[in-house]
Amino acid sequence: MATHDVLNQVPPLVGHDTSDHAALREGLVREGAGWALPELEELGRLAGTEHAQQLGRVAERSRPVLHTHDRYGNRTDDVEYDAAYHQLMTTAVAHGLHGAAWADPRPGAHVARAAKFAAWNVDAGHTCPISMTYAVVPALRANAALSAQLEPLLTNREYDPGLRDPATKRGLVAGMSMTEKQGGSDVRANTTTATPQADGSHSLVGHKWFTSAPVSDVFLTLAQAPGGLSCFLVPRVLAGGARNAVRLVRLKDKLGNRSNASAEIEYDGAVGWLVGEEGRGVRTIVEMVNMTRLDCVIGASSGMRTAVLQATHHARHRSAFGAKLVDAPLMRNVLADLAVESEAATTAMMRLAGANDRAIGGDEGEAALRRIALAVTKYHVCKQAPAVAGEALECLGGNGYIEDSDMPRLYREMPLLSIWEGSGNVAALDALRAVAREPHTLDAYLGEVERAEGADARFDAALDRLKKELTSVDDLEHRARRVVEQLALVFQGSLLVRHAPAAVADAFCATRLDRDWGRAYGTLPTGLDLDAILERTAALG
Repeated sequence: MATHDVLNQVPPLVGHDTSDHAALREGLVREGAGWALPELEELGRLAGTEHAQQLGRVAERSRPVLHTHDRYGNRTDDVEYDAAYHQLMTTAVAHGLHGAAWADPRPGAHVARAAKFAAWNVDAGHTCPISMTYAVVPALRANAALSAQLEPLLTNREYDPGLRDPATKRGLVAGMSMTEKQGGSDVRANTTTATPQADGSHSLVGHKWFTSAPVSDVFLTLAQAPGGLSCFLVPRVLAGGARNAVRLVRLKDKLGNRSNASAEIEYDGAVGWLVGEEGRGVRTIVEMVNMTRLDCVIGASSGMRTAVLQATHHARHRSAFGAKLVDAPLMRNVLADLAVESEAATTAMMRLAGANDRAIGGDEGEAALRRIALAVTKYHVCKQAPAVAGEALECLGGNGYIEDSDMPRLYREMPLLSIWEGSGNVAALDALRAVAREPHTLDAYLGEVERAEGADARFDAALDRLKKELTSVDDLEHRARRVVEQLALVFQGSLLVRHAPAAVADAFCATRLDRDWGRAYGTLPTGLDLDAILERTAALG
């Protein structure tokens, strides 16, 4: 019918390379992994295909189903996933997002992995077990025997989801299970017990409130041993094929991240093996947390990039009031503001990936920088991500509010990244704890950001204000969010002043550091080079 002619609608954003992002590629080279550019482009082109995007949609809409028993009444404690989920897992594992950096630890390996993880943005849910598998390796190395046995399987590029004797598996996926309903982030309040057994194992009894990817092959978990809170490796299936006593109680009904199951579980005498020293469970698992926190930053920056790209693509193809949306001055202001936020997040993320790579290689200075800069960046970037996604959704108008646009799915994912591995208050207080208890970390941070001094007066002034904030210890906990936000912004600003085009650095310093900025995106002051910003960050539009 003539009334149903389709006019002025935006074509799907498919058939592109999701890694075609200047800040991402420049960071890859700058942080020592330029050799991985072909791998990054290959995965980026795959992520941009209609097939990969559709797999992400199907996996998110087809929620996992819990099966506690079989038809005869036998306990199975299994979760059924859609085939799309397994296809996504297969691709992620085949491209080494879970463990290639450990299996082939050349310089820049973890930088390459971070960039590829950012480019593979088709579904956030399945990347949760990918992230945990990546993160479990350094913590597991606290038990040399377990590490020697399991690390080759945790880093193998073959996804093998069957629940059977680990000795017969071609590859393993790992999970983590720390929080309990009475403690939440206060894991030292955990009540799960671990009783030593004659064979050197421990028997675990307790209830865990959040266990992500509950049918992973192995988990790191915390429990109270005789010597205090300790870290344990708990397999789902024991040697010989017997099921471990890990009972799935229910799956959580979550805001987002729906393709990935999260469960309450009970340990009913489950077999666990000590990892690290007894009573030092939190210290043992810190290495895992470092990796998953970095993945939160990667996920948030990748989500921002996706949101900006979708909004810019829409504005370049949609007309209103006789002109393309992208040519409207106010829309250009919004898009450029979002693009600056995205570039700042990506640039900081890649610098942290480089620090992570060098810290793993033994560089103590980079380890100190990672300690504080990761905490402050995790706080700030993950706080900004939902706002960026919401503003980008609004750029599409009512079309953005419809599930078919994929913008609601993106929007639902963003809050998780701020909650996972320490919500806002936890991350902010952790950063200040590093400043107070590990002053060498602040020295490393200042040594990093001071490399940008003299290049922009607004940056210099912001750094001076930050130093004054840090000299006052009065009411520091009350001011924690303010101080940590300043730490994050100065860190981002230092990187942009040194590495980004002048237009991007100028816009950042004029707003985030000089405060000539409103409370919403799209409030950039006049006099900035918006053309240069939009050309750089939205080349795919």
